[in-house]
Amino acid sequence: MDIKNEIIKKAEAAKAASYQMAILPTGIKNKALHAMADALERRAEMILEANTQDLEDARQKGLKRSYLDRLMLNETRIAQMAEGLRQTAALPDPVSQGDWSTVRPNGMEIRRIRVPLGVIGIIYEARPNVTADAAALCLKSGNAVVLRGGSEAVRSNTAISSVLSKAAYKSGVPEGALQFVEFTDREAVDVMAHLPGYIDVIIPRGGAGLIRRIVENSSVPVIETGTGVCHTFVDESADFDKAIAIAVNAKTSHPSVCNAMETLLVHRAIAGEFLPRLAEAMKEKKVELRGCEEARAICPDMKEATEEDWSTEYGDLILSVKVVEDLDAAIRHINRYNTGHSDAIVTRNLESAHRFQREVDAAAVYVNASTRFTDGFEFGFGAEIGISTQKLHARGPMGLEELTSTKYLICGDGQVRV
Repeated sequence: MDIKNEIIKKAEAAKAASYQMAILPTGIKNKALHAMADALERRAEMILEANTQDLEDARQKGLKRSYLDRLMLNETRIAQMAEGLRQTAALPDPVSQGDWSTVRPNGMEIRRIRVPLGVIGIIYEARPNVTADAAALCLKSGNAVVLRGGSEAVRSNTAISSVLSKAAYKSGVPEGALQFVEFTDREAVDVMAHLPGYIDVIIPRGGAGLIRRIVENSSVPVIETGTGVCHTFVDESADFDKAIAIAVNAKTSHPSVCNAMETLLVHRAIAGEFLPRLAEAMKEKKVELRGCEEARAICPDMKEATEEDWSTEYGDLILSVKVVEDLDAAIRHINRYNTGHSDAIVTRNLESAHRFQREVDAAAVYVNASTRFTDGFEFGFGAEIGISTQKLHARGPMGLEELTSTKYLICGDGQVRV
C-alpha cells in the first residue's frame, strides 16, 4: 500500500471538512461530544480487547513498566476519557468570540474574532487517551484533525478513533473531520510533516526524540510540547513536612508523565537535616536517588549523578538530587537544565517565592505546590492537547483557545486609502 497517497487522501478529506467545521454550530458540536462519550462507554469491551492485545505485544517487546502504564486502559480510564468529552462539551466555544474592536477616525469598524486553525495534525506515543482528548478539543474548537498514534497502541487507537468518528458523523459533524492514520511506519510521520497544503499545524506529543525529529524536519508549523525536565527547589526556610509531601507527589504519583519532577534541588543550609528524611520517604516509594557529591556525602546510599542526569527526563522512579548554595544557584541550575515546562519552590520566604517565579524561565512556576498540577484539566481548561514548552503562539497547557487563531472583520462605507 502506498502510505504517502493514503495519508494525503486522509489529509485532503480533513481539509475539505475543515471549512464546514469552522462554521459548525456550537449545539451540534456539543451534541457530537456527548454522543462520542456515550459510544466510548458503550463499546468499552471492544476497546479493552484491542488494548489487551497491544499490552501483550508491548510486554513481549520488554517495554518498561512506566511505558506499559501509559498504554494500559481499563474501565475506569475509559470512563475518564468519556467524562473528558462531556467536560469539553460544557466549556465555552471560543470560535467567533470577539476579543478586540475599534472604530477608526475614517469611520471603519474593525473587529477581531477567534477562528479555528484549520487542520491539526497530532503525532503522539503510547497513551490511547490522547486519541479521545485530541478529538474532543479539535472538534469543539472547530478544527479537523489527523491523528497518528504510536505503533504500540495502534489497535487501541484504531478502536477508539473508529468509535468516536462514527458517533461524531451521526451527530452532524462533517465526514472526514476526524482522521486516524493506522500506519505504524516512520514514513507516516514524515509524510504528515510535509503536507503544508493540507495540514495547518502539527503538535507532537511524546518523548524528546520524537519531538526533536518533527521540529527539525517538518515543513508544517510545529507547536513543541511535552518534554519535561521539571525541578523542585527546597529553600532554606521550607517546611520540611510540606516539602517532602510535595516532592513525593511530584515524583511518584505518576512518574511517566511530563509534569513529574526529575530533579530535586536542596539549599545547602538545610541539606544535612532534610536529605535523610527525603531519602527515607523516597525509599518507601522505591525511588532510585542519584546525587551530587555533596548529597552523597550526606546520604551514601545514593548513586552517583552524572552530568547527563541533570538534563534527563527519566519517566520512571528515578530522581536526581543536587545540593545548591542558595536561591541564585538554584535558579541558575534550573534555567540551564530545564525544558521550559514546570518548576517549583518550597519556601516560607515571600521574597524568595517572588524571585523564583519572576526569574525561572518555564511555562508554569509553582510556589509550595507539586509540578503535577500542570495539566489542562487541573487548570480548568477541560482536557488538553498538550503542554507547550515553546514561547510562540501558545505556552503551557493548551486548551480550546490555544487551538484557535484570529481573523479581523472590517466594515466600511466606501472608504478608500489615500
